[in-house]
Amino acid sequence: MIADSLRVIPATPAEWLGPLPAASWFAKPDQPLHVDVGCGKGRFLLARAARFPAVNFLGIDRMLRRVRKVDNRARRLDLANIRLLRVEAYYAVAYLLPPAAVAAYYIFFPDPWPKARHEAHRLFNARFLDALHRTLQPGGVVHVATDHWPYFEQLQGVFAADARFAAVAPFVPEADEQTDFERYYIESKPIGRLSVQKV
Repeated sequence: MIADSLRVIPATPAEWLGPLPAASWFAKPDQPLHVDVGCGKGRFLLARAARFPAVNFLGIDRMLRRVRKVDNRARRLDLANIRLLRVEAYYAVAYLLPPAAVAAYYIFFPDPWPKARHEAHRLFNARFLDALHRTLQPGGVVHVATDHWPYFEQLQGVFAADARFAAVAPFVPEADEQTDFERYYIESKPIGRLSVQKV
């Protein structure tokens, strides 16, 4: 079992303004960096990191109890290629992650804020796409899934209107990588999936 916590925090006041030295957090800093935005209870993150030891995985979530739970499970599984950051998703991508550092983002089941008056709270907007583009490597990808169909249609339109991204085949997780949320809803609701690549 890994003795030390896999949680990371900005070490100085300046680091809170970014960019963070994300690669240096890992024993093998030259490996590709994949980021699970809103990693939740970590089912996808843990399974994916175990399947791909030659990839570094950063899990981001704003809920401390979730981050602690994933940390404990990852250390018990000896997954040294995982690090965890407790922070709000937009802030992490917009300010903390270094430019051209991320090979892949996984953003599964973001809060759809279904009421019309709350749509402004949705994660995906022009500023967030700017942040994704800035932090992605050339050819880097973004994988998104949601069970909220109006949100999915909005996401399709947002990415289709942005020439900096090109659609690629949607990412479909293996059965053991499905999030708890997906496993709960997959039998009763259609899952919208899209993947795009930085042009």
